[in-house]
This record gives sequence, structure tokens and C-alpha cells, in this order.
Amino acid sequence: MPESLFPLLEPHLLSVSKPIQYVGGELNSVSKEWDSTEVRWALMYPDAYEVGLPNQGVQILYEVLNERPWILAERTYAVWPDMEAVMREKRIPQFTVDGHRPVGAFDLFGVSFSTELGYTNMLNALDLAGIPIHAVDRTDEHPVVIAGGHAAFNPEPIADFLDAAVLGDGEEVVLAISEVVREWKGEGSPGGREELLRRLAVSGAVYVPQFYDVSYDADGQIAAVLPNRPWAPERVRKHTLMDLDSWPYPANPLVPLAETVHERFSVEIFRGCTRGCRFCQAGMITRPVRERSIETIGAMVDNGVRKTGFEEVGLLSLSSADHTEIGEVAKGLADRYEGSNVSLSLPSTRVDAFNITLANEFSRNGRRSGLTFAPEGGSERMRKVINKMVTEEDLIRTVATAYSHGWRQVKLYFMCGLPTETDDDVLQIAELAKKVIAKGREVSGRNDIRCTVSIGGFVPKPHTPFQWAAQLDVETTDRRLRELRETVRADKRYGRAIGFRYHDGQPGIIEGLLSRGDRRVGGIIEQVWRDGGRFDGWSEHFSYDRWVAAAETALDGTAVDLDWYTTRDRGYDEVLPWDHLDSGLDKDWLWSDWEDALAVASGESDVEVEDCRWTPCYDCGVCPEMGTEIQIGPTGQTLLPLSVV
Repeated sequence: MPESLFPLLEPHLLSVSKPIQYVGGELNSVSKEWDSTEVRWALMYPDAYEVGLPNQGVQILYEVLNERPWILAERTYAVWPDMEAVMREKRIPQFTVDGHRPVGAFDLFGVSFSTELGYTNMLNALDLAGIPIHAVDRTDEHPVVIAGGHAAFNPEPIADFLDAAVLGDGEEVVLAISEVVREWKGEGSPGGREELLRRLAVSGAVYVPQFYDVSYDADGQIAAVLPNRPWAPERVRKHTLMDLDSWPYPANPLVPLAETVHERFSVEIFRGCTRGCRFCQAGMITRPVRERSIETIGAMVDNGVRKTGFEEVGLLSLSSADHTEIGEVAKGLADRYEGSNVSLSLPSTRVDAFNITLANEFSRNGRRSGLTFAPEGGSERMRKVINKMVTEEDLIRTVATAYSHGWRQVKLYFMCGLPTETDDDVLQIAELAKKVIAKGREVSGRNDIRCTVSIGGFVPKPHTPFQWAAQLDVETTDRRLRELRETVRADKRYGRAIGFRYHDGQPGIIEGLLSRGDRRVGGIIEQVWRDGGRFDGWSEHFSYDRWVAAAETALDGTAVDLDWYTTRDRGYDEVLPWDHLDSGLDKDWLWSDWEDALAVASGESDVEVEDCRWTPCYDCGVCPEMGTEIQIGPTGQTLLPLSVV
């Protein structure tokens, strides 16, 4: 049994920042005896504790695994550079926060990626744990390193560092993996690590990169990705959890010891989205829509509030106001918690799904914080290209309603660098923001109306219609955003009422490299990490120059470079690095949707892809391919229990 590393750690805790994040023992955390279990998981969110602890994915898997008496699951997070220095000097390996056990002692090391910018943190954790960073160098003594999360839908850039990857929902597959490991260990670990990975791969449910070879053409494009073992499946499928009511997790949410990015209890009210926004990877890869029933939502909120003491409850999904019974959910919860200190929140709301009744229910018990809407595109043309069917009239009408009912602050989220975008499309954002302020002043009769414009750079993602699109270069992105900011500031009437927040183009280009990269990108990631790259998702730690230099070094002698991965269009016939990974989406359907976007952009077409929840099927392929179906209400049930708190 591995010894706790806490006696080695404790003397140094006062010398590092935020030592509380390394201590563990949170409310609802689980402590198990090592020897009483057969299969042991170390689960990592590859970012700091304050970002990683609230992550729903890790919390759910932690709980699902620990519910089985024969499985032990503990958590680990990325350590800050000051703690890393202590650990390297004192030879303290990467540890879990639950039992302070060395990560290298576990059977499985599961890393959940919601963004590709966490890759360097994974390499750092592997190295600190004493686990060879390259999968080929690992022995039977080392854990099996498995990636999951949205970024795992193209794990090729980190294929050399992974033993396996899992696509899609994790709840069922982590238990299936655990069963395979349990059986293999029970037989005396026959055939060693290779045999365990073979057993995981033959199911078709786990992707093992080393069982696939990638060949390249002279021009640098991928020629083929083929299995190198006769039993390895040609395509690996994603997992889809059906009947979310049967999986009401987290049922014992963790309560952080230190301040985290989200101080609330979150309930996922449905999974998946079929609005069909062409830029949105999350919507595409999580199809179909599966709603939780109103009864289950009510029970989860009640349970979570009682077990955590959190005073804010967030109802999460990709588009929460689209739940078929969101009005009844909001009213039932507002009734239940009226007069208490529990407030409800809805994340960013679609303009066309917002109504004032809903907003009033959500603010009935709390303060009227700002409302967030995401038009995404500045011009009507741009919104049609991305299939975000929100007109300027929709937006103005919605904010007028909000301002006239007492809201003072609205936040609008846009993207810069979308396919076919022009300078004028971006400058239209300023015009829209001015109209929002003008309307707010008009309907409220007040001058203290605020509008914050937040802009992110568009990054093309795998398994979306925009997976073939060229990414906008850094210089053009930065120039357009500069001009937009100057246009807003120059306006004497409205400039001061409009807040402006944006990221420059550099991190987006690196995210684009990592999101659409192939195995050759692994050398860049490793070089960046060896050069000191950590916490690349944090602007104060991110170095664009370090990534550019590493790309030049690692890609030297190949036919490709940084621009090849980011700022060029792809054609239909090009083999994409993730083509052998099956998200259920039909490639021809994605391509025709990409062609539709271009036709809309040029004015040749006005086609709008409706939401298949309310219209006939569009043949995206997911339901027949994955054996799934849309699961939505209305159920006609009421929110129980209705006892007033």
C-alpha cells in the first residue's frame, strides 16, 4: 500500500501560495482504504484547484466510481509553479488531494480535458508522478493514462502521451473499463500492459492510439490512419448516456475549501443541443438532446442545497432556456425557495428563448445581476452564416424588455474571425451595442444603462461543419478588434456605457493548432513543456513566442508548419486527423452544411437549419448511427416536493 505523502508535503505548505488547495478533506469527499479495493483511479482536471474542483465531469466520475465498493477514485489537480519547484527539489511526486497518495501508484490515471490548452499541464503531472511521458516507455508498473472530455474527440496531438482515450459521456464507460481492469488483475495480469490495452480496444469503446499507424503524403497531408493489429476496430465510437434521470449526479457535490471560479451548486438539466450552430463543437458532439425530468431536477436541487450549503443554484446545459419545461422548473423552484437565501441562475440565454416571466422567476429571490446573451455574429449576414438565427429586432426587443423591467446591465457575447467575416461584420458589433444602450435609455428613462461586449476569437473545431475552415490570422484578428474598440470609444454618446472585453488573437491560434492537429503536433507540445510551458489557458502564463519557436523546431524537416494547421482551408477529400473517431455525425452531412454556410455567405442561399427537436430529422446521422433518440418532454409532471423551505 502506498504511503501518504502528506508528512513530506506539510512542512512546505506555508512556503507556497494558496496551500489550502493541496490539503483535501472537502465536505462530501471520499476516503477509502487502499487494500479494500481492487481497481484504483486517479482523476485529474489539468488546471489549478480553483478551476478544477467545480468541474462537473470530474465530480460525477469521482462519485460514480466511488459508489462501487471495489473501486477507489481520488482527485489530483495541476500544481502552481511554486509548489512544483518544492516538489522537484524535495522529490515529492504528483499526489492526490484525497489520500495524498502518489499518482504513479494507481491503476488508471484519467485526465479530463475541456480545453486543449491543458495539454502541457498533463505532461507536467506525468513527469512529476514519475510516469514516462511517452506511452511506449511505460511498463506494467505504470498507470494506464486515459483522456476524456471534449478535447478527446481529437486526441491525436497527444496520442504519443496517452495509452487510451474515451469519446463522449463517461458515466457508463468508466465502470466498463474498471470491470476489464478488475478481471485482468484477477487473472494475474496476463500479457501485461499490452494485453490490458488490447482488451480495452477490442470493445470498440476505447481508443488506443498505439494500435493505429498514421502515414503521410509528400505534401504533408495524412494519407491514412489504419489499425496495426487485426483485432483493432477501424473506427472508435463515442458513448451516449441515455435516460439522465437514472444518473442524478453529482448526488454528493464537493464543497471546496478554497475560493473557486464557480461558488454554486450546478444541476445539468439536459445534455446535448440540436440548434445547429455551425461553430459549436459542444452542440455537435453531444447530440441528441436528452432532458432530465422536472421531478429529477427538483430532487437534485433539493439534495444539493441540503448537502452543500451553497446559496446559488445554476441550471446548466448548452442552452438552458430550451428545456421543454423550463417555465415550470423556474416557477416551481422560485416558489420553493422564496424568502430563503437560495437564488437561481441560468447561464447565457439564447435571445429567442428568453422571456421576462422566466427572468423574473430567476431573479425573484436574488439580486438582479446582469443578463448574458450570445448573438455571436455582429451582422445579420454573419449570424445566418453560422446558423444562429437571431435577428437584430429579436435582440433589441429582448433587451428592451429586460431594461424596462428593471435590469441595468446586459452582456453580449460575440466571436471574431468566423468564416467569410469582413471588417464591416465586426464593426457592426459597435452599432448593435449602441442600439442596445439607446433602447435601454429610452424604455427605462435612465442614463445608468450598461452593456458589456465580450469577444472571443473563433477557433475551428473537429466534428463541426467549420472543421474545414481557415482560421483568421493573428494580425487581422488584432486589427479588427482594435478598430472595433476605437469605434466604440470614439462615440461620445454611448462609448462610456459600453464595456469592452476581448482576447488578442495569439492564444486562439495555438488553440487552433491543438484542436485540429495530428500526431506531429505532439513534438510541439513536448517542446513547449520542456521550455517551461505550464497553465497555457492563463494569459499571465501563456507565451505565444514559446509556441511559435517550438513549432519551428518540431516541424523542421516536415512539409507542414503552424500556418498549415491553422490558417488554411481544407478540402472534402483531405483525411482529417480525427476521421477514424466516430462522433455519430455523417461527414457528408457536415460537408453539405459547410457548403450551405458558404452559399448563405455569398447570398446564393437563405437556407436555415431548424432545430430537429421541433422539426423533422435532418439526417445528421447521430440517432441511427449511435442507436439513440431525442429524449424531451413535456412530461406534464410537477416539481416535487413543493414544501416551502
